[in-house]
Amino acid sequence: MMRTRPLKVALLGCGVVGSEVARIMTTHAADLAARIGAPLELAGVAVRRPSKVREGIDPALVTTDATALVKRGDIDVVLEVIGGIEPARTLITTAFEHGASVVSANKALLAQDGAALHAAAVEHGRDLYYEAAVAGAIPLIRPLRESLAGDKVNRVLGIVNGTTNFILDAMDSTGAGYQEALDEATALGYAEADPTADVEGFDAAAKAAILAGIAFHTRVRLDDVYREGMTEVTAADFASAKEMGCTIKLLAICERAADGGSVTARVHPAMIPLDHPLASVRGAYNAVFVEAEAAGQLMFYGPGAGGSPTASAVLGDLVAVCRNRLNGATGPGDSAYTQLPVSPMGDSVTRYHISLDVADKPGVLAQVATVFAEHGVSIDTVRQSVRKSSGDEAAIEQGGGGRRAGGEASLVVVTHRAADAALTGTVDALRQLDTVRGVASIMRVEGE
Repeated sequence: MMRTRPLKVALLGCGVVGSEVARIMTTHAADLAARIGAPLELAGVAVRRPSKVREGIDPALVTTDATALVKRGDIDVVLEVIGGIEPARTLITTAFEHGASVVSANKALLAQDGAALHAAAVEHGRDLYYEAAVAGAIPLIRPLRESLAGDKVNRVLGIVNGTTNFILDAMDSTGAGYQEALDEATALGYAEADPTADVEGFDAAAKAAILAGIAFHTRVRLDDVYREGMTEVTAADFASAKEMGCTIKLLAICERAADGGSVTARVHPAMIPLDHPLASVRGAYNAVFVEAEAAGQLMFYGPGAGGSPTASAVLGDLVAVCRNRLNGATGPGDSAYTQLPVSPMGDSVTRYHISLDVADKPGVLAQVATVFAEHGVSIDTVRQSVRKSSGDEAAIEQGGGGRRAGGEASLVVVTHRAADAALTGTVDALRQLDTVRGVASIMRVEGE
């Protein structure tokens, strides 16, 4: 039976996502009411600029006093889509204190203070849902938190930022340089005027922290996530990747250690084989690859950002929270019960692709190989290219050094799996060799 008294919803923020949430609440009001078992009422909209015309929203609902709105006491659910740390954190905890559950899309806040927010929700018997915080419309948090609750997740590997994927895909498919691809992304609206949060990996790192915490039932904060941006990726890196049958993606990687005693979380560019499902993710799309003991390999794919996709995830959470409200219950809360330590980046194990600029003279390869061996890093393959004065190159597979004393050459080494700390020590030692004129690039190789 449909309850006649509506559930009251407060909306904090009415930008691209918030305005779309309000629009769908209005146009799909009957369907949402049928799914929930009660009608929804948009009881207030907190904004910074009240004079701005917001189509479809009653101006009488608009306020600049977000604190007063969440303190009203008659609000059932607060939708927080303003982003940032403050005032969002205070508004969410205030909403709990005054009886409202919260749906948030705030990845930065959840990555930094998720534990405290979950504790506040539990203290006041309210829900905290945030499907929209990680991958837009892609259902990911709920499958990890609920559908896979009886399984053991060992690894989460994903493309969780559409801007960076668009840029890297453009570099791969057109041969464009980084700046050219970024300019195209900006012109098409995929990149912000200041793209730092995306291209330097901050956005993906926040999402990795959230995913790792849920997947491994432990506390993972933003500060625990190793982060490396993609601004140094070059067309030459893509050429090398293609020679290996790979492409390059900015990946968020969350792993359980082989002994199960710790976890790692990291974000960085990496080569992945072309036959891996993530290699075919094009444009601004997102995809997350999950490896679990019983379920095996699962992949979640779709648009990871934008007004409509993100609003879809917010409204999905809204329906779930409202159903809980009507039933006098709360949904799954904080599942961080294992308290596994988060290992440093140096403990992460993977393969590496290292490009060196070296002197073209006998014995160079032997010197380089000795440094790798001394640091316990096993070499899989070596490729050497000699740069002749005319500009052409002669490839010498598994070569033992060049033939022209005083010339220049590039040496590409691909390793077997090794700890990141061992690789770092190797590279530091290589830089000390007189015959190594520079380390052109270091790229991890994942997904094998």
